[in-house]
Amino acid sequence: MPDEKILQIDDEPGISAALNVRLKAAGFEVVTASDGPAGLEAARTHLPAAILLDIRMPGMDGFEVCRRLKSDPALEDIPVIFLSADMSDTARAAAEEAGGSVYLSKPYEARDVMNALRGVINDQPSLNPE
Repeated sequence: MPDEKILQIDDEPGISAALNVRLKAAGFEVVTASDGPAGLEAARTHLPAAILLDIRMPGMDGFEVCRRLKSDPALEDIPVIFLSADMSDTARAAAEEAGGSVYLSKPYEARDVMNALRGVINDQPSLNPE
């Protein structure tokens, strides 16, 4: 799986930076975006193997970003892994309805993110791997 391109869409620079270091160390190529519109554009430009997506972002939340990804024929097959501090069943259900493949709660373990990425890239998604 080395050199797989991952898109991370998150408005929290500290979280993005820490995760990017781990992703790169695991051999992933990482593209980042800090909001929904930029994330959609990056997805169209880079066609990543998977997308790591925060829910709470200004302007356009992660659910809407995911719905737009899934409504675009060029992007609909890209798996989306939601990363969120919202641990509610409502948020998990909304992520599934939007088309998400996996939902991980923040704070998360890096190994859980890596396992989720391996699963969705190898076409073995599960919305709740925890």
